[in-house]
Amino acid sequence: MSTPAQVSGSTAEPDGLEDRLQRFATIWSRAIFPVTATSMTRTEFEQHLLPLAERLSAALRARPFDVAPAQAVGAALVAAHCTDPDALSRTLGVVDSYLVLYCGTGADTPADDLRARCARLQHALAAGFARALRERTLSEQEAIARSALAARAFAEQALHATEARFRAVFEDAAIGIGIADLDGNVLDVNGALTRMFGGLEQVVRGRKVTEWVHPEDAPHVWNLYGELVRGERDHFRVEKPFYRSDGTVLWTNLTVSLLRDPEGRPQYQLALMEDTTERRLLNLRLRYEATHDALTGLPNRTLFSERLEKALTAGEDSRFGLCYLDLDGFKAINDSLGHAAGDRLLVEVADRLQTCATAPGEMVARLGGDEFVALTTGPRVTERDAEELAGRILAALSTPISLDGREITVRGSIGIVEGRAGERGPADVLRSADITMYRAKSAGGNRYERADPEADARAITRHGLTTALPAALDRGEFFIEYQPLIHLGDGTVHGAEALVRWCHPQHGVLGPDRFIPLAEHTGLIVPLGRWVLDEAVRQARFWKHRHADGGPLRINVNLSPTQLHHPGLVGDITDVLDRSGLAPGALCLEVTESALIGADEDLLKPLRQLAEMGVDIALDDFGTGYSNLANLRRLPVSVLKLDRSFTRGMQQHPADPVDMKIVEGIVSLAHSLELAVTVEGVETAAQAEQLRALGCDTAQGWYYARPGAPDRIHSLVLADAV
Repeated sequence: MSTPAQVSGSTAEPDGLEDRLQRFATIWSRAIFPVTATSMTRTEFEQHLLPLAERLSAALRARPFDVAPAQAVGAALVAAHCTDPDALSRTLGVVDSYLVLYCGTGADTPADDLRARCARLQHALAAGFARALRERTLSEQEAIARSALAARAFAEQALHATEARFRAVFEDAAIGIGIADLDGNVLDVNGALTRMFGGLEQVVRGRKVTEWVHPEDAPHVWNLYGELVRGERDHFRVEKPFYRSDGTVLWTNLTVSLLRDPEGRPQYQLALMEDTTERRLLNLRLRYEATHDALTGLPNRTLFSERLEKALTAGEDSRFGLCYLDLDGFKAINDSLGHAAGDRLLVEVADRLQTCATAPGEMVARLGGDEFVALTTGPRVTERDAEELAGRILAALSTPISLDGREITVRGSIGIVEGRAGERGPADVLRSADITMYRAKSAGGNRYERADPEADARAITRHGLTTALPAALDRGEFFIEYQPLIHLGDGTVHGAEALVRWCHPQHGVLGPDRFIPLAEHTGLIVPLGRWVLDEAVRQARFWKHRHADGGPLRINVNLSPTQLHHPGLVGDITDVLDRSGLAPGALCLEVTESALIGADEDLLKPLRQLAEMGVDIALDDFGTGYSNLANLRRLPVSVLKLDRSFTRGMQQHPADPVDMKIVEGIVSLAHSLELAVTVEGVETAAQAEQLRALGCDTAQGWYYARPGAPDRIHSLVLADAV
């Protein structure tokens, strides 16, 4: 025996969803059963609704999202004789209140998107209900029309009997019926049609059909009418508005049929009217709720996307300017004052933004959270117009907002994209605006930035690299190159620095400056750093065993600030050394000076533990930060790695005397503190000789060798670096 889910064709549901669907169907049946003309019991009716509930649930969570199942559900209600207007109203109420509550649990779609989907499903359900009801009504109308025609024809043979039957059908019909001659003079109307127009029969009878013109008539309506009275067509069906006697608008589904005499000549026109005013208002309300932000009343992402797409496809002569706004520090307001205060702030911001975009072709929308957009369109829109719009927005936000007795200063970052329609799609424009907005935020906020294609490309590349990092580590796309450290006293290879590289499938070999900051930002630097340490120590151990007569006895590995804060740092390094069998003294960890500026004892503790084990700690890029030289005494370092900016002046001839004095002073200070000095960026023989004369201990740079594969280090060892 097949289950309801199998009958409806739905897929397997998440755990617990079947019970929630049953509760949803129970609530639904209790709501609409009293107004349903059915022979089923309420329990039977509830089981009849269960497959429909499953279809709504599946549509709510479907990817891609499609409202067609909701339209089918609306039609199914009519088929189940749920034709009372209250049945639709109560159904929409149940869907609005309980669909997301019972069927949205466990979905991977955000709650706001589920609510938006629910609104669109209500709209589609109402449309499907209306369409099915209209088709059912129209079929009844056509039957009535045929009965009317038959009655008129029969009246010529049996006038008395036919008149009685015709009047019974004509007067008791639930839809409006009117008969007019071919000149448009109204000859007869029933009570339903009279009530539609306000209840005054003389108002309806005293007008001609051709006088019922409305500004919102579709262009082809009166063309169809002309064809009908000329006998060129037998009927037509349109949606048409009318003015009532009190000036209000009556919306109808209008069917007009041509009545012919026994010889087939046009004689009368028969109009059947279904009042759709309330249904239209319901559809408009559902459309508004689906396209406007519930909190601020501004157009939401859906409506803005429609307007943007329309602007970008308006033709080559049209231009646009887009301002993408994100509030600076909004999370702090929510965290400190609460979400209710944050919502009031967003409402005030929305009100101010609306005053900035009042010209024709301008609109403001809320995309979600604290993100807003302002759009200006037209044939003469320039970059200056977009900048002026951004300036008005920042000026409107500059006045403090009062919340709970506090004056809150609102700041915002804006990304501006301007251009000609047809050049880019909506997704590209929004992505460029979003990227540009973050550039403005990175520059300090409370400002706007203009879109820059090159900056966009860099940001897209960074994003691509960021998302590819985890898989790259799993796939083994990283490798290490080694740059030798040369002892300046005798020119021998003292050790090597391990430098990680990324062999990217599309971008080729990338240096650490391209991906280490991204790894820091995502937290991947910890597993990546552990891999580099393990690989470098393993290589150092291999060198020691294979080249005991002169291979590098020291391996230098860089530590990032994030690794310094990781609680497992000491344990990881100890484990790597124990597994490899490498002596702690053969490992040197390089830490940048900026990472240790103002370091407290909690940060220095793991470094002290490593130093006590015998691991050397090198202070990398020394001289680029603002640390107090006197603080060197409290840092657990044994090596100062002098930044290349101090020795660049020694590449020229004669050498810069100021640089010479600075390096001489640093070397003297370091040696007095029993610290070794390593120099980076040595590129000439004269530079190397001067550094040796000044007392520097070791050096590295392109003068000796560029970073390369491990076997290149062996060659340098055997050939003598000098």
